[in-house]
Amino acid sequence: MMTLTTAVLLFLAGLSAGFIDAIAGGGGLISVPALLWAGLPPQMALGTNKMQSTWGTLLAVVRYSRAGLVDWRQMRAGIAVTFTFALLGTWVVTRVSNEALKQIVPWLLLGIAIYTLLSPRLGSRPARARMEPLPFACLIGALIGFYDGFFGPGTGTFWTVACLSLLGLELTRATAYTKVVNLASNIASLLVFVIAMRIRYDVAAVMIAGQLIGARLGSGMVIRHGAPFIRVVFILVVLAMVARLLQDQWTAG
Repeated sequence: MMTLTTAVLLFLAGLSAGFIDAIAGGGGLISVPALLWAGLPPQMALGTNKMQSTWGTLLAVVRYSRAGLVDWRQMRAGIAVTFTFALLGTWVVTRVSNEALKQIVPWLLLGIAIYTLLSPRLGSRPARARMEPLPFACLIGALIGFYDGFFGPGTGTFWTVACLSLLGLELTRATAYTKVVNLASNIASLLVFVIAMRIRYDVAAVMIAGQLIGARLGSGMVIRHGAPFIRVVFILVVLAMVARLLQDQWTAG
């Protein structure tokens, strides 16, 4: 049983993670350590995190859709491909090691942060698309969907940059696109964790309450303030994720 103190802290962690996730992704930087601190074994923490984060992502998607930022016809293929390959990635990770990705991903994220810092107009307005929506959905949905199921950190960042650089979306719409496909991969992974019985539902319920509030606040900030606000939070979250992943490497070493 959770103590009241633990429940309050997990609620606040869910709120903070939902707020950050709705804007730039990376809420797992807050929620996963909080779940481990609460005493959940690693696999149970990951499954419970997927459960609580899925609800926050769902609320963000609903708000972005109501604000007219989601083109559902354009995204149908991306949702289907991402969902399928996230299922595959989650299945594969139960059978092989992802140690190599732990070494590579921090440097990829650092490269993205530098690229974003050096491209001040990136996402400030729609740009020329380098790929058509269907090939983009099939290729990027397969790659990032599998990655999210297999490993996960930085998924939202990779999606956002792909939407900006390949689809030419403005940053606010890229954020909305990212949340929709991220919801698809979250649900796919969640199904695997539910079947494997790796979820603490009482803990998830407490964090979901915080997630829904945080996601509502974060998505509202995106809708009101647009690209400049997203850009600042995006860069800060990516750098924080890089620092956390590199710290994990050095600690493990």
